[in-house]
Order: sequence, then structure tokens, then C-alpha cells
Amino acid sequence: MNRSSANFVVRAFKYDELAPEVDLNTRTTKVDPPTGGSARRPLLLPGLTTSPSTSALRVHAALFVVAAIYAANYSLAKEVMPRFAHPNGIVVLRVVTAAVVFGLLDKLVTKTPITGRADTIRSILCGISGIGLNQLLFFGGLNLTTPISASLIQTVSPIVVVLASVVLLGERVTLLRAAGIVVAGVGAALVILSRGPAGAAGEQVALGNLLILLNATFFGLYLVLAAPLMKKYHAFTVLARSFLVGAFIVVPFGWHEALAIDYAHLPGRIWADIVYMVVMLTIVAYLLNNWALKYASPALLGVYIYLQPILAVLIAVSLGRDHLTWERAGEGLLIFLGVWLVSQKPKPVAAPVPLEPVPD
Repeated sequence: MNRSSANFVVRAFKYDELAPEVDLNTRTTKVDPPTGGSARRPLLLPGLTTSPSTSALRVHAALFVVAAIYAANYSLAKEVMPRFAHPNGIVVLRVVTAAVVFGLLDKLVTKTPITGRADTIRSILCGISGIGLNQLLFFGGLNLTTPISASLIQTVSPIVVVLASVVLLGERVTLLRAAGIVVAGVGAALVILSRGPAGAAGEQVALGNLLILLNATFFGLYLVLAAPLMKKYHAFTVLARSFLVGAFIVVPFGWHEALAIDYAHLPGRIWADIVYMVVMLTIVAYLLNNWALKYASPALLGVYIYLQPILAVLIAVSLGRDHLTWERAGEGLLIFLGVWLVSQKPKPVAAPVPLEPVPD
């Protein structure tokens, strides 16, 4: 993506209430100018170089790594489920481990708890939508569907971000955005209702696709909810609270499945897959994603979801976990087109110019 097109994407996905606009030509963030002048401040990232160019590059690098981690998980998780572990058992391992790790990091690194009724409620909602329901729905759905179908349906998250911004932030719904929602909805519906590969139970595949759609919905909601918290508190603090809330949700559903795993006889590659899902997918990906959320709008994070199906297809096909058909490619293009249409930010309505009084 060249600089001019990257700027277009950033502007299309920008929400001023949640994040500053990043100008990728000058590598700076635009701020409201003071009275009688204009101002720019560099995009600075804590613990990194103060060079605006390096800062913007690292934000995008972090988002790319997150997309790659998620893309690989579609195939690696299918190696583990359901032969060696059931989905809810994996979710418990991931969420409980992350709750302990982020809880310790929060105590050691930061000592500023989340305070205030509004922030407390928002953090609880983050744990419910972004951890508890999100993880249960994702692994439950992936267990029933294919890696490529799951990765395609995940791309509807930016639509959820836009819809949430309409409700929470007062964004306008234009005809173009409405058309995009319809187009992406048709593409997602075709994927959800597809029969899947030969030999797969059509009802199970459709149910799995529906669960992935719900997962994408809750993840999009999480991006909007987490943005203000990430700008006010340390990432460890927000993640510790979110995963703690998520643990209370997932443990009742999956503790028995986690205990039923035959850990002593797991093959080495399966152990590697489980460690990947716990460490890379849960801890590293959430850290990078929430760190980037401090410097970019949640919808800009959604742009990188486009990379997931592309990388997921390459990984799934190379590992022999799935195959790409022309039908699936067409459905994916419909979703991409719809998301692109929805991402177009409405033009501001010009204020009416007051008429000068006509002298008698």
C-alpha cells in the first residue's frame, strides 16, 4: 500500500473521538489547532524512538504481526481440535493463563487500577465481549467449520465497528454505507450457508460459520469499547481486568474439557500448537493489538483484518488443512467490497452560511 492510499484508508476509518488521525506522509498525528493557528505533534510511542517515521512504522508492523498470528491459528487450531482437545478446554487454558500473566504484569509494572463507575463498567464489557464470548464463539465455530471460511467471515468486524460508531458516536449512515452492509451481508450469508468440503456435515459447518460471525461481531464491539480505556490506562491494567472477567465466563463452560486432555500423551507438535495458542495468540497478539489501539483508531485495526484471510489461505493450503475454490473466492470478494464501501467516511455537512442583512 503506497502512502497516498494508506492515508485514504486511515481517513476512511478514522473516528476523532477515539483516536488521532495519523498522517502517513509526515508520520505525525493531527490535533485540533489552537485558536489562531495550527499545530502538529509527532506520534510518539513509549519506550521507543521518538522519531515520528519509526513510530508509525512500528504501529503498522505490530498490526501486521497480529494479523499473521491470527491467520496461522486457523490451521494450527484445527490440528488440535477435536482429536486432542475440545474447543472450550483450549479456551480455558488460554484465558486463565493470560489472566494470571497479565495480572502479575499489572501488579509489577503498573499500580494504577481502573477507577470510576463508567470505566469499571466499560472494562467489564470488554471482558465479556472481547474475551469470554469472543473466545468461546471463535473456537466453538472453528471446530465445526474450515479455516478459510472462518477467516473470510472474520472480515466483517470493521462493519461492526462502523455500526457501533453509529450508535455510540453518532456517525452518519450514508447510502454507500448501507449498500456496503448489504453486499457484505450477502457475501457472509453465502459463506455461512455453504456446505463446506466434501464429507462435512452441512448443518455443522453452517453452525460453525454462524458462531464465527457472532465472534466477529463481539470482537468489533470490543475494539470500540477498549479504545478509550487503552488511552487512559496501561495496557496491562486493561488486559488484566478483561481477562479476569473473561475467566469467570469461560471456566464454567470448559473446565471439565481442560481436565480431560491427556497431557501426558500429547505429540510434540500438538504441544507446540497449544503453546502457540496460549502464548502467541492470547498474550502476544492481545498485547500488540491493545498497544496499537492506543495510537490508531479501532477501525484502523479492522483494516488489518483484511490480511487474515489472505494469510490464512496461504497457510491452510500449504499445510493441507483446506483448499480455496472459485466459489469461496467470489464470496470473499463480496465481503471485501462490502467492508470497503462501509469504511467510506461520510463527508462533513457544510454549515449554512448566514445571510447578510439587506439595508433598507
